[in-house]
Amino acid sequence: MSIALPRVWTHRLQSVEAARPGVARRSPGELASKVLIVALFSTMAMSIASHVARTGRVTGLLMLASEALVVALTIVRRPAGTVDRTLKARLLTVFATFGPPLVRPWQTAVAPESVTVAMASVGLFIVVAGKFSLGRSFGLAPANRGVVSTGLYALVRHPIYLGYLITHTGFVLANLTAWNLAILATADTALMVRARLEERTLAEDAQYRQYMTRVRWRLIPGVV
Repeated sequence: MSIALPRVWTHRLQSVEAARPGVARRSPGELASKVLIVALFSTMAMSIASHVARTGRVTGLLMLASEALVVALTIVRRPAGTVDRTLKARLLTVFATFGPPLVRPWQTAVAPESVTVAMASVGLFIVVAGKFSLGRSFGLAPANRGVVSTGLYALVRHPIYLGYLITHTGFVLANLTAWNLAILATADTALMVRARLEERTLAEDAQYRQYMTRVRWRLIPGVV
């Protein structure tokens, strides 16, 4: 006997793709996204390296190190059990991932380098610690690659995003242009909205729902 599902359930089942844990998924789209990430990162790396050679300012190098981890973990990430493949999730992932490599170093700084380097360093430390906590569970699109509740994830649900916000703020203060501000504001807004989509996808897992009851805060304990 067959049961007709409501249309909204049918759409959700089509949009969120389930896969057997441990079974790798390979697609031309995934390969193309990895190639594009590497290409954008390489362009960003050359631009920042040239700027540091001319000016000696190192704030950009810290952001570069943060983005380098995105490339490395994207290559070795494990297959997802559940992936949100809705158009909204795809667009947010594009803005959040491919925006930061488009920034450009500039001469206009509105804060002392000691301040911007300190901010970028703190942000980078949080990003690195968060990404090492995730390991191969790291991903770009909202997905379930295994629930992680250790390390910084025992304090907040999205520590990597907090690190990005701090690092990006330090970079903008050291390289203030309308272009850099618009790019990172768009990327970070997409990042915050994507966090909600990630939680919606992960909350289909009972283990993550239990984790949410233990760790209430998304970014800053006691604040938000």
